[in-house]
Amino acid sequence: MEEMARRPVAEQIEREFSGVVAWYGRFTRAWWAVVPGHRVVWLVEASDPRSLREVIMNARGR
Repeated sequence: MEEMARRPVAEQIEREFSGVVAWYGRFTRAWWAVVPGHRVVWLVEASDPRSLREVIMNARGR
């Protein structure tokens, strides 16, 4: 997936999960998100957008 194609995917994830900031790391070649919690902020990582959604849901359940 090219850089220009990744941003819309990250934007869709941000729309799905209020308060989340998502992006693809060019150098890490991983998907990342900052997930706000009740008293903490989680930095999560996944290999693909589907996995990132799962990790975000798990982080929100903590």
